[in-house]
Order: sequence, then C-alpha cells, then structure tokens
Amino acid sequence: MDSISVVDETIAAYDRGAAAFTARYEALSAEVLWGQLQDLLPAGAGRLALDIGAGSGRDAAWLAGLGFEVVAAEPAAGMRAEGERRHPGLRWVDDRLPALAAVHRLGLSYDLVLLSAVWMHLPPAERPRAFRKLVTLLKPGGVLILTLRGGPIEPERAMHPTTLGEIEGLAREHGLAILRALDEPDRLGRAGVAWTSVVLRLPDDGSLGLPLIRGIVLNDEKSSTYKLGLLRAVARIADAAPSLAVPAPDGGDRVLVPMGCVALHWLRAYLPLVAAGLPQMPGNSGPDGLGFAGPGFRALLALGVTAGDLRLGMRFAGPRADALVAALSEARRTILAMPARHTTYPNAGGPVFEGVGRPARVTGPVTLTPETLTAWGHLSVPGPLWRTLLRLGAWVEPMLVAEWARLIRSYAARMSRACEPGAVEAYLVWQEPTRDTGLARLVAGRLAEAGTPPVCVWSGNPLRLDALDIDHALPWSAWPCGDLWNLVPSSRRVNQHEKRDRLPSATALARAREPILAWWRTAWEAAPGLAERFWAEARAALPIGAGASFDAAFAGLEWRRLRVSQDQQAPEWAGVRGPAPRPDEAAIG
Repeated sequence: MDSISVVDETIAAYDRGAAAFTARYEALSAEVLWGQLQDLLPAGAGRLALDIGAGSGRDAAWLAGLGFEVVAAEPAAGMRAEGERRHPGLRWVDDRLPALAAVHRLGLSYDLVLLSAVWMHLPPAERPRAFRKLVTLLKPGGVLILTLRGGPIEPERAMHPTTLGEIEGLAREHGLAILRALDEPDRLGRAGVAWTSVVLRLPDDGSLGLPLIRGIVLNDEKSSTYKLGLLRAVARIADAAPSLAVPAPDGGDRVLVPMGCVALHWLRAYLPLVAAGLPQMPGNSGPDGLGFAGPGFRALLALGVTAGDLRLGMRFAGPRADALVAALSEARRTILAMPARHTTYPNAGGPVFEGVGRPARVTGPVTLTPETLTAWGHLSVPGPLWRTLLRLGAWVEPMLVAEWARLIRSYAARMSRACEPGAVEAYLVWQEPTRDTGLARLVAGRLAEAGTPPVCVWSGNPLRLDALDIDHALPWSAWPCGDLWNLVPSSRRVNQHEKRDRLPSATALARAREPILAWWRTAWEAAPGLAERFWAEARAALPIGAGASFDAAFAGLEWRRLRVSQDQQAPEWAGVRGPAPRPDEAAIG
C-alpha cells in the first residue's frame, strides 16, 4: 500500500471513530497539556494561529480563548463535525499534510503553527516536504510547536517512529531555532507511550524573499525597465488575484501564475507610460524599440484601450479582442526572452522566473477569466519571493515605483529631456478600478422596480431607493476592490455613520451572510454577462476553486476579510447598533 493510501486509511479511522476520539481528547485540559510551553507562545494583538490535525478543536478553542485568531485544519469529516458541534465559531479547513494545499490557498501567514499528535502519522519520506510547507506558513519570528510520539503504535492508525534528531536536522536545514524540547508522559496513561514537545522559531531577519526582491530592484544591472515591469506585474497579482497561483506540481517550493495574467498586468503597467512617451530604455521615447510593443500593443493604443480596461472579468470583442490577444502574446514573448531570462539569483545563480507550458490559440471574443489567462502557459515563481509579495507587498510597491521613476528620469536625462517633478510618478500610479458603484446601484434599482427591493445587508431591513448606498463589504480604504462580490446594498445611515471605512468584524460579516448571499443571487446570478464577471473576479481574489457555489464564495469572503485584517490591521466594526429599523429602512412603496 502506498503512502497516500496509508494516510487515507488513517483519516478514515479517525472519521469512523470520531465520537470516541473526541471524548478521549476533550477529557484532557489544553491548559494543562500546554501549560509548560505557554510562555513561548507569541504575544501581542492580532495574533493568528494554525492548528493542523485539529481533531476535536480542543487546542484551537483554547488558543482562541487566549486571544488568537485560529484556523483549524482537519482532514477527517467526522472530527470536524464533532469540533464544530463542541466549539462553534472556529474556522475549519479540510486539509492535510504534506501538501496543505487548501491552507496555502488562503494566502495567510501565522504567528503560531501547532501540530499535536500528527507527526507520527506522516511517512518519513514525506516529512521533509511537510516541514518545508510548515515553515512557509510562518511569519518571520513565528513559532512552530509539534509533538513527537514514542512507544508502541496503534494498529488501526498508521504510525511511524519519530525522533528529536530528525526535527533538529530539519530545523537546521530551514534556519529555525529550537527554543525548547520537553519530554512528558502520556496524559491518557497508555503503557509505554511518551511524548516530546518541540518549540521552534523562525528568525525575524528578513531571510525570506525580501533580499532577493531588494537585489532585483536596487542592485541588478538594468538596460531597460523590464525587470521592474515583470516584478511589479507579479506583485500586483499577489495583491489582487492571489488565488490564481497554484503550487508547482513537482512538489518544489514554487508557484505557477497564469502567464496571461502576468502579461495582462505588464500591459497595464506600460500602456500609460508608453502613451505618455516616457522612455523605458536609453534612447527610447515611445513604442519603437520596445520588444513587446508590436502590432497588438499599438492597436490597443490606437483603439483607446486604457490600463483600467485590462482587468479580470472584462469582455473584449472584434478588433479590441484581436488586439488584446496579440498584445498578450507579444508581452509573453518579451517577458520570457528578456526579464525572466536575465533576472537571476545572486552569484551567477540561475533564473528566478521560469516559463512553463506552451501557449494555446485564442480566437473570437475574449473574457478575461482565469481559464482564458492560462492559455498563455504559466510563470513559475519561487515560493519565498511569492510569499514575501503576499505579506509585504505594501512595502515592496513604493520601492519598485521609486526605482522605476529613477530609471526613467536617468534615461530622459541622457536624451536631454526634462521631466517635471512628480510627472513620472503620476504615470506610474497603478490604475485601480475607479470607486464606481453605479452598476450595483442600477441593478438594485431594477430589482426594486420589479417588486423585490434590496435589503441592507448589515441590518436586514428593506431599503427605499432614496436612502440606498452601495457599500464595499471590505472597505476601499483598506483594500481598493470594486469587484462585484464586494459591492453590497446598505442603508446610507449604516454605511456613512456606523460602518464608514471600517472592516466588518468576523461576527458582523457572519450575521450578514444570508442577506449577502441573497443579493449575490438576485443581482448577479442570472444577469447576462455579469455572472461570468462575478465568478472571474471572485475566483481570482478569493480562495475558491472552479465551479464554486455562492456558499463557497461567501466562505472565501470570510477568509479574505481575515487576510485584510492581518495584512492591514484595519480598524474593525462590530455591526449595527440597535434592532429598530429607521425611516430609511422601510419597505419601498
């Protein structure tokens, strides 16, 4: 039996015996079990913990009681059901080691990762990969706690020997420090069974992808702005569409990003710069000489296509579609031939980025969906660099823009051209979608005319049109996103005087679940062209897969809320105060 089958059999054993296992685990106090290690737990506000193999949720609930935001990962459905019943309010994920694909898809990093009575179930051949996956989930300075079982095994659950020496070796390989290794007896009194609890910490020394990014931006030799253009395209995807990245199938520490999406963001960056005649290499002041500025790119300029038009969910037809497909192909060829090839690791290392796959032919009208953008193949991105862009993108972007502006000014100076202060930076501002709620407002009006007035998602009360606001569920000030899934009807009073620019708390968002689902279904599900746009945008920004349901999309919204909270530390809003409806929340007509 292969290792995957053995793991499946072990999960099935926990599933079948969920009630008995839960009773056994819940008989033990988490505070007693972890009391001698509690002084090593990360401190401070906004801490995020991941409990892998969370079982009945006993430890996850204890961590939540200590003030952690907690994600509980458990592959056995029976155990998850017991945990949800005993510890309501925890966030559960169906996932397992060594891949932890669903956890990684969330795009979160953690102050604490806990594995209690899990490591012995992993076959030794899978442990190096599993340990690397655990390290990649830690924030700099984050703590990893795992327990090692010694003694006789239980036949119905596959177990393998564990040693502290193995963990020490893996820790050295990944640069983690062992803070404490504590030998303890088995709390269930099983003969011959003993445990070693190991606490490790990832150094907070910027040893992830930041030095590599700094080298590309500030140190690499540049005969053009192409390296910056590629890095910025990847950085923008990590910020706005992280769910498009998938782990490399060979199990290495890399992710694959749709090449069409990279090329799309490349075009978004360069269109305003080229239109303004700002040089992107010495002696260049327009499309001439730029490898990617072929017939497709020039046609986009002639047709008046702007950077703001090039975003997920948009549809192109006729000459605009032909120009876009050609421009994306031109950009792909240039990216792979130039910046991807010449952006290398320090000390004569190999290329940082790699092209994967061959492009497929795209014809006819084009909608910028995740499937469409994979037609140009993929770009392979190192895991450390990708995770740094996910976590530190807000700090990387200004560094990129400043160096790009400096290069443009230096090229202009060689050409004896003057650049007014701030002029270059103005064209480098990323053209986010405008803060436009007009489409959602139009749809709300049509629903009201049809006799199904929208309700305020935060209070649940029907709305008069003259008191209707369209709110960004995740506030624009924290994360500028005008995607359809993020636009919801709200009372003007609630939006402007209560919620304002604050992030809804987890509880406030959970209370709004049914009104938001009802709005999504009535506003977008059957609307011609809008359903496709809704799902293209949702699947790029939220951790949901193909063929997702609205329920899955809402779960993705909850995960994205948590990530915005962690990344931006945005002030939170607890929800509507008081149950009584106001005059602006009365039924229409």
